[in-house]
Amino acid sequence: MAVSPPAPDLGKPCPDFLLPGVDDRTYALRDFAAARCLLVVFTCNHCPYARAVEDRIIALQREYSTGALQVVAICANDAVAYPDDARPRLAERWREQRMPFPYLHDEAQSVARAFGAVCTPDFFLYDQDRALRYRGRLDDNWKEPDKVTRRELKEAIDALLADRRPAEAQQPSLGCSIKWTSQD
Repeated sequence: MAVSPPAPDLGKPCPDFLLPGVDDRTYALRDFAAARCLLVVFTCNHCPYARAVEDRIIALQREYSTGALQVVAICANDAVAYPDDARPRLAERWREQRMPFPYLHDEAQSVARAFGAVCTPDFFLYDQDRALRYRGRLDDNWKEPDKVTRRELKEAIDALLADRRPAEAQQPSLGCSIKWTSQD
C-alpha cells in the first residue's frame, strides 16, 4: 500500500545513528560532518517506488562534489518478512548499481523511528548544521523519469548550497510503507 509522510518538521535536528553498512563498515552521523548537505534516504530493494527512483538518487549524488552533498541510504524493513531487504541482498544491490554512497541496514528499526520515516523512499535533507530543511519528493514523476519537469529535491539542495532555505511548501514523497517487525 502506498503511503506519504506527514508534513515536515523543518528545523528539527538530524537524529544521531550508528549503523552497519553493506560494505562491512559502521557509520555514524559524525562520519558525514564535512558535507554541506546530508541527504538521508530510507529505501529498500523490493519496493517499486524505491526501485523506480534509485538511478535518479545515484545520479543526484554524482552531480555534486564530495563536500557539497552526501547521500546516505538506509533500509529499515523487516528482512525476515521481506528477504530482498536482508543485508546480503542489500549488499548485492549496492554493488550491482555501483551506489556512490553508503547503504546502511537498520535491523532494529530504531533509526527509522527516530527519523519518523514512514515509507520507501522517504527523503530527509539536512543543512550544514544538520537541521532538517526538506522532506519531500524527489521530483514530480516517480514512475517516468523522462517526464520529470521539476526536480524539487535538487532545487532544495541547490538552495542550501547557495545559503538559502528551500521553499517550505514541499510535496510529500510517495512509496511503500516501511515494513515494521511483527513485535511492533
